[in-house]
Amino acid sequence: MVCPLRIGTGSLPDPPQCRFILILRLMQLRFVEIFCAVVEERSFSKGARAQSVTQSAASQAVSNLERKLGTLLIDRSKRPFELTPAGQIYYDGCRRILAEYREIEGRVRGTPDRVIGRVRVAAIYSVGLLQMERFARKFEEQYPDVALRLEYQHPDRVYEQVLSEQADLGLVSYPRPRADLVCLPWQDQPMVLVCATEHQLALRSRIEPADLNGVPLIAFTPELPIRREIDQWLRRQRVEVNQLHEFDNIETIKQAVQCGTGVSLLPLATVNKEVTLHSLVAIPLGGEPLSRPLGIIHRKHRQLTPPVLKLIEHLRLELGTTPVTAAVPAESTDAATPAPVPAAVGAKRPPRRAPVINAPGINVPGLNTTGANALGANTPDANAVGPVAKASRKPG
Repeated sequence: MVCPLRIGTGSLPDPPQCRFILILRLMQLRFVEIFCAVVEERSFSKGARAQSVTQSAASQAVSNLERKLGTLLIDRSKRPFELTPAGQIYYDGCRRILAEYREIEGRVRGTPDRVIGRVRVAAIYSVGLLQMERFARKFEEQYPDVALRLEYQHPDRVYEQVLSEQADLGLVSYPRPRADLVCLPWQDQPMVLVCATEHQLALRSRIEPADLNGVPLIAFTPELPIRREIDQWLRRQRVEVNQLHEFDNIETIKQAVQCGTGVSLLPLATVNKEVTLHSLVAIPLGGEPLSRPLGIIHRKHRQLTPPVLKLIEHLRLELGTTPVTAAVPAESTDAATPAPVPAAVGAKRPPRRAPVINAPGINVPGLNTTGANALGANTPDANAVGPVAKASRKPG
């Protein structure tokens, strides 16, 4: 047996010692992967779960790296912990190395029809949980060697994760102008008037802007882009509504509407379930079209891996409502031509009954995806969908 470390070198250890050195190097690679997971999750416990090791093992892996390097990588005295200057340098370098490692491994192990690797997606809560659940299941069935990790986050957190490369892609509404991001047009969701099944407007087939004058409206809070767009639309239509309540997320707005206290203007895609259950009615709007654009964002100048490119392709072909074109910078946020709004949905009045308060949990069954480590092991990732039990309080 010839030690692979001997080739082209001078005197090196015998084969048994050579194997030991290789094992140590592989162990260090594993420690590096655990360290990067801890940093990305901003938590030893979450990073450990992402790598399917105990928190003690994750802490020991980071300590081993610090001992080998002779410097602290993480300042544990702060809550949450922070990277030291040396730790930031080490993390930035190791993150790139691991990404290249996975890409090379995928190319070597893969075939033209086989995609291998991982994709991390951060999405706003109102992106459409049910449609994303179905999409994720189908994608994982078609590409079993791709570890898809999907997390629902506050919009600001989605941008943070994409910019820090903790997420490969972000799914957001009203993409913000940024020179360091690329935005791919994805969906253009028509807005509709939403009301309870017993509301006086429920049997209307169409709502003209003038019909909204003086109507009690359950609105979004003023800091959200969707609220600003709706306000501007109302002003252009010369409509004055009675702002009854303000909430920062779609789920709470839907619950308030179901109680019959007022109506709201929401993306049709976000009320499909309630319309199917006859707990809400969605009525098309007349006048100037009103829609909510959704985009897929990623860091500018970042080389996207084959699994990420494949996910983008399927997102836009299967769920997209805007033309599939080349990438555009995020500073270009012009909405595409709104998709046509169908006739009033759910307007057929069901038998009289008490209003249904539908507050589904955000933890989506079947999305417990798997995480792939740098050594190629596919292991369960319990954090594939973050804990979001209080979804009704999350911004959309």
